[in-house]
Amino acid sequence: MIRASLTAICLALLLLSCACWAKPNGPKNKKPKQVVPAIECDVRAGKINLPEFIVKCPAHCKETKQQVYGTGVFASISSICNAAIHSGVITNSGGKVIVRKMAGQNIYKGSNSNGVRSLSLPKWRESFVVSVGKPKKGVIYPSTLDYAPSRPTYVKTSQKEAKAAVTTALPATTAPEPTTTAAPEPTTTTTTTPAPTTTTTTIIATTTPPPTTTKARAAVHKVRDAGSSHPYFASVAAASSSLRRPEAGSTIRRQPASPVGSVADASTFSTVHSDVSYPAPDSGYAWSEADTHEIPARDHRPDISEYERWYYNFGPYPPRATDSDGNRKVPLETTHTRVEPVDAWKPEANIYESGFNMREQDSIPRAPEPASQGDPNCMVDLAFLMDGSWSIGKRRFKIQKDFLAEVAQVIKVGVAGPMMGIIQYGDDPVTEMSLKSYSSSRDVKTAIDKIVQKGGLSNVGKALSYINKQYFSDANGNRGGAPNVAVVLVDGWPTDKVEEASRLARESGINIFFVTIEGPDDNEKQNVVEANFVDKAVCRTNGFFSLPVSSWFALRKAVQPLVKRVCDTDRLVCSKTCLNANDIAFVIDGSSSVGTGNFRTVLQFVANVTREFEISDTDTRVGAVQYTYEQRLEFAFGQHNNKADLLNAIKRINYWSGGTSTGAAITYTAEQLFSKSKPNKRKIMIVITDGRSYDDVIAPALAVHRQGVIAYSIGIAWAAQDELEYIATDPDKEHSFFVDEFDSLYKFVPKIIHNICQEFNSQPRN
Repeated sequence: MIRASLTAICLALLLLSCACWAKPNGPKNKKPKQVVPAIECDVRAGKINLPEFIVKCPAHCKETKQQVYGTGVFASISSICNAAIHSGVITNSGGKVIVRKMAGQNIYKGSNSNGVRSLSLPKWRESFVVSVGKPKKGVIYPSTLDYAPSRPTYVKTSQKEAKAAVTTALPATTAPEPTTTAAPEPTTTTTTTPAPTTTTTTIIATTTPPPTTTKARAAVHKVRDAGSSHPYFASVAAASSSLRRPEAGSTIRRQPASPVGSVADASTFSTVHSDVSYPAPDSGYAWSEADTHEIPARDHRPDISEYERWYYNFGPYPPRATDSDGNRKVPLETTHTRVEPVDAWKPEANIYESGFNMREQDSIPRAPEPASQGDPNCMVDLAFLMDGSWSIGKRRFKIQKDFLAEVAQVIKVGVAGPMMGIIQYGDDPVTEMSLKSYSSSRDVKTAIDKIVQKGGLSNVGKALSYINKQYFSDANGNRGGAPNVAVVLVDGWPTDKVEEASRLARESGINIFFVTIEGPDDNEKQNVVEANFVDKAVCRTNGFFSLPVSSWFALRKAVQPLVKRVCDTDRLVCSKTCLNANDIAFVIDGSSSVGTGNFRTVLQFVANVTREFEISDTDTRVGAVQYTYEQRLEFAFGQHNNKADLLNAIKRINYWSGGTSTGAAITYTAEQLFSKSKPNKRKIMIVITDGRSYDDVIAPALAVHRQGVIAYSIGIAWAAQDELEYIATDPDKEHSFFVDEFDSLYKFVPKIIHNICQEFNSQPRN
């Protein structure tokens, strides 16, 4: 009997141990599969509220010509897919792209890469980079994208639903005593992010308020769900459902208000959004509102999309700073026909009687609106010279201001479009607003209303000198990549001469327009200081750059024609200068007679000439061919789109050694370089040789001359003078040079630059 019992016990223990060891960890978890959300070609990185994510781009995005700003690092207003094509991450056939947000840059350089032209931008608040869409091992990106809304969200509910959804904690006049509330149990969730998986816990934090005599107000607590993308955008639904309206007769705890101008509020608010590196979400938050009326500083939000989302969800009010105990402050969202923040409630108002429909107080400042993007098809730096002389009178000065305000409205001012500034001239010019003063049409119109007439004479020539020497500068917001345009408004005629000041301004690349109102008639022309002053001043005399207006009351009709002209960037020819409008091909003799040391001297000469030009894909481009009996393309136009890269490429050219076939080299240069030249570029060829060619140079030289190529020839030592003259464009003495030794080449650098610019500036202006 005892033996049977022992046997049974042993058998039971054996079965129990087998059950414990069988599948100790349960079924093996399957590796999660990455789901890649698809996007359209026009989706911009700033519209997605994620610090890092993966997307799939469709095919043929290049044809959509969605805009891209920057090179390598892009502004967040850029198209994700076209930025990926520009960087070479994907082709025009589409593909997967990983996007990582980063801090904004002070400048974004435009370039042309992989068939996508990116634009320059002076500054933006957020950037991003793209990489090949192959996540690292163990990293799973979000399978859905969190988009910022493109317009305000309005919520329509009945009064009963509003009362059921909105709950608050009200001030009480009794001493604080413990209040029993049902707090939800802590929950644990696992959040999948590009970083290693973390576990976060959502809790409700409570604090004991210190006694205070400051006016108190209603307070609200909101709790963020675990895994929310950002503290500002917590689960509003969870917040409103977790709060309950107190029962009648129950004790209500008063939430104390922070003193106005407290040190804690002032210091913490300035750092709310200073970190743009997108840290992983915290484990949970509890926020409370206190009544303060300090004017908040402008906070530097990490990106436009988050700001837009906050703006549309909570109305035009800045987010509150963190209070002294570290709790976040956010506005209260109410389910009302319009979303109203808590700050709009009036002090001491009974919220149950008011129906939560209190309007904002005048003392509550509105948050600054996001910078306007403007019209990207009219990216110009536009300066108006307004007439402030006494002859114009107050009434016509007001008409002039109304005209400028309407132009600002029609032209759609913005950081990615036209930027507008104003100079008022009389005896002397005065800057009323620089190009970077305002970035929206509304702000420009407001500033125009405040302009006061200065009086004096109509010294237009002095004003044109001012904009040339001082106004179009980096300090005043000149963007470099945008054409400079000056529109001169003149009542009657100038009281000084404009020809010389205008010529210097045009040669600096400023496109000058004249709007003359009530110009001189035949009897008044004898009083004009300078005859035909408009034709002497404008960029071209073909009528495109001059706009005569018969009377001040007809000035408004000139708004649309003027805007159309200044936005026609293809016809703003004065933006093209002798230093930024060329395709220059260097044809370099690499024959055995040159030698290694002298060849390095030739390359130094090429680099010295190149340094004088503005180098980019939209400015001057440089290519190089080295030749002996054969020819070699060292680099093509647009292959190196900034000066540093181009100078390094010149330095890296290796000496070839061989015979001298200059004629074949000229033909090769025409086929490989000038056939790909841009229509709006001047084609310039600089041939450098030290001996007579083994082949004919006359026919190839005449062929390139007929193609519009301006040819310079530079001969050294044993070069044939007759061949140099055949190669050079007429007149020979301005385009053909000879030196006895290589070390004297440097002397001709300023001469060549001077000739190139002199030819450019002497072109007809009709």
